[in-house]
Amino acid sequence: MIEYLAKLDTELFLLLNGLHSTFWDSVMLFASGKLTWLPLYLLLIFFIARKYKWNTLWWLLAIAFVVLLADQISVHFFKNVFLRLRPCHNPDLSGLIHLVGRCGGKYGFVSSHAANTFGVAVFLSLLYKSRWASVGLIAWAAFVSYSRIYLGVHYPGDVLCGALLGSLIGSLVWKVSSSSITKQISKTKK
Repeated sequence: MIEYLAKLDTELFLLLNGLHSTFWDSVMLFASGKLTWLPLYLLLIFFIARKYKWNTLWWLLAIAFVVLLADQISVHFFKNVFLRLRPCHNPDLSGLIHLVGRCGGKYGFVSSHAANTFGVAVFLSLLYKSRWASVGLIAWAAFVSYSRIYLGVHYPGDVLCGALLGSLIGSLVWKVSSSSITKQISKTKK
């Protein structure tokens, strides 16, 4: 069963990674950049600050905790445990991959980009409680995550499992932090 899933994952990767063009190469490389989304992050912080005023710091700390957990768990409990080579490091796929940019670390299961972006997207969706914000945030996370397949550095399974991990972390941190932050906000209003 595991071999069948790995074969299916590789075939889907080769199909998706094979759909490329010069234009999309630059778009996807841009989408995966570490500082690319800084204007979006600043805009999100602005909306949080506008709604929560002086209590913004609590929500930003919770979001930072989501990213910290997603990033560390994806590396230490998945990549360093499963030791699944990234497609761009897999010698069986040499010459078959369209690699754009750097390959990155040796192992790729699960995608930290997917875990981080989905963690933040789910947390913020729960915070904003807006259908349109949720759709936009999940679309953003899916786009960033897909870019990792396009660039040749992750299998679809890496991205899907990273997205599930991040979503779980975002939900759990929301559940724990929302009640304690709401209590803190109530105290400051008195």
